[in-house]
Amino acid sequence: QCQPDQNIPPLHWARMIDCRLIVGLTLVALTSASLESSAFQRNIRTELSLKTGRVSENVHMPLRLRGGKDVKRIYSFGKSGAEGDASMKTILGGKGANCAEMAKIGLSVPPGFTITCQTCAEYNKNGRKLPTGCWQEVLTNLKKVESDMGLKFGDPSGPLLVSVRSGAAVSMPGMMDTVLNLGLNDEVVAGLAKKSNERFAYDSYRRLLDMFGDVVIGVHHKHFEEALEKLKREKGVAMDNDLSAEDLKELIVRYKQVYKNNGKEFPTDPLKQLEMAIQAVFDSWECDRARQYRDIQGIRGLDGTAVTVMSMVYGNLGKTSGTGVLFSRNPSTGENKLYGEYLIDAQGEDVVAGIRTPDPISKLQTVMPQAYKDLLANVEKLEHHYKDMQDIEFTIQENRLFMLQCRSGKRTGASAIKIAVDLFKEGILTKDESIMKVECAHLDQLLHPQFADESKYKTRVIAKGLPASPGAAVGQIVFTPEEAEQHKAKGTPAILVRAETSPEDVGGMHAAEGVLTQRGGMTSHAAVVARGWGKTCVTGCSALKVDDEAKTLEINGKVYKTGDWISLNGNTGEVIEGKESLAPPTISGDLSTFMSWVDERRKLKVFTNADTPEDAAEARRNGAEGIGLVRTEHMFFSSDERLKAVRQMIMAETVEARKVALSKLLPFQRSDFEGIFTAMNGLPVTIRLLDPPLHEFLPSAEMTDVVNQIASESGITKEKVLEKIDKLHEVNPMLGLRGCRLGIVNPEISEMQARAIIEAALNVKSKGIVAIPDIMVPLVGT
Repeated sequence: QCQPDQNIPPLHWARMIDCRLIVGLTLVALTSASLESSAFQRNIRTELSLKTGRVSENVHMPLRLRGGKDVKRIYSFGKSGAEGDASMKTILGGKGANCAEMAKIGLSVPPGFTITCQTCAEYNKNGRKLPTGCWQEVLTNLKKVESDMGLKFGDPSGPLLVSVRSGAAVSMPGMMDTVLNLGLNDEVVAGLAKKSNERFAYDSYRRLLDMFGDVVIGVHHKHFEEALEKLKREKGVAMDNDLSAEDLKELIVRYKQVYKNNGKEFPTDPLKQLEMAIQAVFDSWECDRARQYRDIQGIRGLDGTAVTVMSMVYGNLGKTSGTGVLFSRNPSTGENKLYGEYLIDAQGEDVVAGIRTPDPISKLQTVMPQAYKDLLANVEKLEHHYKDMQDIEFTIQENRLFMLQCRSGKRTGASAIKIAVDLFKEGILTKDESIMKVECAHLDQLLHPQFADESKYKTRVIAKGLPASPGAAVGQIVFTPEEAEQHKAKGTPAILVRAETSPEDVGGMHAAEGVLTQRGGMTSHAAVVARGWGKTCVTGCSALKVDDEAKTLEINGKVYKTGDWISLNGNTGEVIEGKESLAPPTISGDLSTFMSWVDERRKLKVFTNADTPEDAAEARRNGAEGIGLVRTEHMFFSSDERLKAVRQMIMAETVEARKVALSKLLPFQRSDFEGIFTAMNGLPVTIRLLDPPLHEFLPSAEMTDVVNQIASESGITKEKVLEKIDKLHEVNPMLGLRGCRLGIVNPEISEMQARAIIEAALNVKSKGIVAIPDIMVPLVGT
């Protein structure tokens, strides 16, 4: 029955209602025939989604309420405030919502307007055409910007230039497109030169030709770069800003020729430029890199990107102008100090593209003291307003500061903890708010060895794969599990390098400091096992060429051999040449403080999964209050001697022969249980009896080699081995010989394990250690 003001986003009026009613209202929105398929639900469903980047795909949301007006497609911001705010990220995208919010709290933001994410969805649904009436709304809002700036788009006597920027509800840095300096042509650039200075005007024009061609027309940036580099060589200059106004005019002629060489033409009508740029930004939502990024990050259910059209402010107006990017605190360490870079006489893409080497932000204090002072004030205001560390883009035009963007800054685990603790100490956050600022992945990083200083190795990164298991590892390259185990025995660290791993490699994986594979994904064998053991692992590194026979690794033409040192960053997927210094994980300082806050509030006990005494001891040090699962089958993989005994048990034809094999396994199991009980003294330990299908303990190789190996180990004929393997083969292991079925068919296996557990408990009890074992019969009793 609700008919709210159509100009108020539905989420806003929902917030006016007691929160206890929101569930009911959502149900009404999902079931009532009075709503079509989209607006109210869109806002309700995504309020919680922004934490994770995921939006429920089960909820569909309409663009209008029945009997109401079309939902507003464009929201403006400027000198008089803004129509949107920070809560509207699902409508305006992160960039548009934060620009609106900055304008509302009184920061100097260039005026502009944002076309909604939902319009992007309409655009794609309509065959990549702007919805009916949208372009007219763009023109209406463009007039508001002209009024705020006292300039006119496309008018040589007082030209307004604009940027067109992307921005989805969830941050996707660098994945979508932006176009700057729109509105220039031969006539307008001449007028701009008269109003400002000639070099600045033609520099802006050549930038537009380059960016428009690359982003909108499809003429690759490299063609413009080649023309620029050729001109610089002819003029004998090293830097772009060493070119004179006359040089830039000549460059513009060459850039236009680049268009012609590629069968394209630059549109001279400023309004056509704007329309094409808006469409190009919408198109970038579906480009390969954006789609891949969303897949990797698990970002689903968003409508698309918003488009923010903003009046240009110029960092390339000479020595009193510049542009930069900064974090309000150090994103690596969390130190409460500005962290960033800037360039004098430049535009934003110069900083991120690496065309010139930027200066550290601290230097701005001496170069432009008033702008730096204003920047500090704005940073402090934004941090207090958003209650979080900020990632900020800014431009200084003739000593006047403009804020172009702000968003919560991405950070390392160490930085996340320090920032959360510091913001509480500074009175900005409550303890509860501080806890919610830290993600699970941040804590995961801190519980693995880390590199002491990641900035030191960046020039030595030789490849990048998938960050399958976090942490940092340094070691000598080995290509076989046996070599890894030999290194372990000698006390020298190893990195196991494989094209891909199999269960047969687990001994080597356990012995190695880290694992690097050419193939495989985040759920590959290497990834799953490495994460379970806390081993650093990088998988799917396609730049690798692993030759197992020659025992060589080739990356970008360089060959690495057994014994060469490499380092792995499991948090980023980076492969680094040489040895890099490590910092061991510790729960101390800010992390200890933070975890004490969590302990005050949690209502659940935290148990761990641990299969070895070493794992149990580490878990106890990190605060585990018991072991929820000891997977006894994992104990058998830690040495060849154990694996051979297991295979002997599998191949046994009689109960007596099986018991002989089990008698070899008993002391291994008992010793492991004693170590686990000792580590967990006084805490409960749940031990699961042998569970997996027996064929998993067989070697992974060609069948002939497998048969030969087992026949040699067990002393039985190859025919008998082959017959046994055929019997063990299962189409669906969940319906085969696993879980409690294994103990029912072969009770002597369960007897051996029960004996090992009970004897271990009695042995440690005699030493004053309290063992609290729980025995889990798989699939039956927990």
